Order: sequence, then C-alpha cells, then structure tokens
Amino acid sequence: MWAATTRRVAENTDEAVNIRIRARMRARVIFLAERPDLIPAQLAALDREWDIERTLEANAATLGLIGAVVAARADSRLFAIPALISGFLLQHALQGWCPPVPVLRRLGVRTATEIAAERTALRWLRGDFSDVPQSDAMDPLTRALRALRVAEGGD
Repeated sequence: MWAATTRRVAENTDEAVNIRIRARMRARVIFLAERPDLIPAQLAALDREWDIERTLEANAATLGLIGAVVAARADSRLFAIPALISGFLLQHALQGWCPPVPVLRRLGVRTATEIAAERTALRWLRGDFSDVPQSDAMDPLTRALRALRVAEGGD
C-alpha cells in the first residue's frame, strides 16, 4: 500500500529531477576518482548534508512555530498555518510527498538513501571495503563506474 521508506520520495519526484540528482552525484564520484586526496573532505561534507526529511522537518517546525506565535499575538485564524503544516508532514510521512517536496528536490535536496549511495561509492574508491575486490590497475573512470555499481547494489 505505502511505498518503501527508502524509495518513497524518489518515486514521488519528477523523473527528470531524479536523473539530474543522480547525474550530479555520478559526476562528483567520477571527479573524485581522479582526485582521491579530496575524498575525505567530500565524505565529511556528506556527513553534514541535510537530507529531505531533516530539511522538511526543520522548515515545518520553523513555519509552524512562527505561525503559532503570530496567531497567538495577532489573529487566531492564523492557527490554520500550523494545522496546514502538520497536515503536510503527515502526508509526507504516509506518501513521501507533500507540496514542498518538488521545490526542495528541484533545489537538489537529496534523500538519505541518495546521500548514502554517494558515501558508499566514495568509501569503495578509498578502499574501505576489503571484501569487495578492486584493482589499482583500473583507470579512474572505470574505478568510479565500479564504485557506483557497488553503491547501487550491483556488485
């Protein structure tokens, strides 16, 4: 009935946006395969990157709080704002979609799964997975493409 947690946002995102998000990730992995000295910095950046869930939650909490304060001080009809935001959060929890999602996705906000895939590919490039064979003889592009297959569960 409900989409899997790991896929629900991507399944409710315009496919062109999903393709653009994946292409940017692939480009970063390919670039970093040629510059392995930069991989630790990118891994650190990924650890700090906010995923779509955190972004939605923070924005909803901020707007809900502002709406409640303004409603309490100025006009009680404005309590509709926090109620509407709560409805959006419930809709997102159940369906993986709510009105802010398309905007955030077009801005490049990724899911935790998408961020983890990039992290896995970079860790493979760095050699963190001793049980997954790799060859130092591979050229950087081949290594990057192999890392992406590993990250996507293909190898």
